[in-house]
Amino acid sequence: MSKLSIADLNKSDLENKTVLVRVDFNVPLKDGQVADDTRIRAAIPTINYLLENNAKVILVSHLGRPKGKEDKYSLKPVYEYIKNELKIPLTFLNDCIGEEVKNSIKKAKLGTLILLENVRFYPEEEKNDSGFAKKLSELADIYVNDAFGTAHRAHASTVGVAEFLPAYSGLLMEKEINFLSKALNPEKPFVAIIGGAKISSKIGVLKNLLDKTDSLIIGGAMTYTFLKAQGKNVGKSLVEDDYIKTANEIIEKAQKVKCNLVLAVDHVVADSPDSESGEIVSDIPDNKSGLDIGPKTIEKIREVLQTAKTVFWNGPMGVFEKKPFAKGTEDVALILAEITKKGAITIIGGGDSVAAIEQLGIADKFSHISTGGGASLEFLEGIELPGIKVLKDK
Repeated sequence: MSKLSIADLNKSDLENKTVLVRVDFNVPLKDGQVADDTRIRAAIPTINYLLENNAKVILVSHLGRPKGKEDKYSLKPVYEYIKNELKIPLTFLNDCIGEEVKNSIKKAKLGTLILLENVRFYPEEEKNDSGFAKKLSELADIYVNDAFGTAHRAHASTVGVAEFLPAYSGLLMEKEINFLSKALNPEKPFVAIIGGAKISSKIGVLKNLLDKTDSLIIGGAMTYTFLKAQGKNVGKSLVEDDYIKTANEIIEKAQKVKCNLVLAVDHVVADSPDSESGEIVSDIPDNKSGLDIGPKTIEKIREVLQTAKTVFWNGPMGVFEKKPFAKGTEDVALILAEITKKGAITIIGGGDSVAAIEQLGIADKFSHISTGGGASLEFLEGIELPGIKVLKDK
């Protein structure tokens, strides 16, 4: 997949232009302040690149799922954070469309950075309303999508605007496309690690990866649906009974395409995730729940990863938020950091996996950390994401 990015444009294409940039500033807030600035920092290279090329930069984003204009979903705390913590001069406008917004942008000097209010304050945004998209497009000369985390959504600010303006990828979007494309056409051996609670949310990616991977490692609670499908006792572990047939289909297809499907051989079990400790077992007792992978499984995973040239990881190995059940996820993260150092390409596919490596303080030890969990999974399903599809081809 080859899309034109702002890096492919000449300086004259950007100079003296007003550029509408779709960013993903849907960040967690705590007590009205930014609690995690990962997505904000990820957008800075694109913002700086455009400002250095003497463009006027208009940032548009959503935050949360507001029902109309709700103060608690205002992007004002993000504005305050960028201005005060990141020391980047920035103007905030209390709306994202309308004459007042248009006039403020028109009066602003070149090299100015402006953040618009939450685009989801208008229901037309999520409906990809053409009239609303046109109003957004009237604010600028060029459209840039740098919000990979929302590229799987066909909304007015991710898709509709591209009907009215020339559309390019930002530097973050370009990086996401390049790295995730490596997982679709990987250097082998290629290993995918798919964890998390539910097989139902990851069927597409599991099926699509089977004939691309040399090994597919299953972690998290979805392990127990697979083990139950094999006739093993899973005690009180979380199981999606409606997906046992699907798990069997995946097991059979893995054998057919000679993909090494790796499932847990031992477990950390307890009465509940709130238990203060767990015990390691090979067979799960009827009165216990599997909450993490055990040491033999970790060693099995280590063995598989030692020869890997490309690895994609999405989803934790256990209930990593609770200390007694975090070791599986933490050890997998540390093994991946080790093999990255030896030259393997390691791609972390957003979501809880990112939270886990940030907790460990090793977020800089991997080849690429995706900013979009759902978007990265859909990309790896082979789905052409609507927010990428509308960008100009190279």
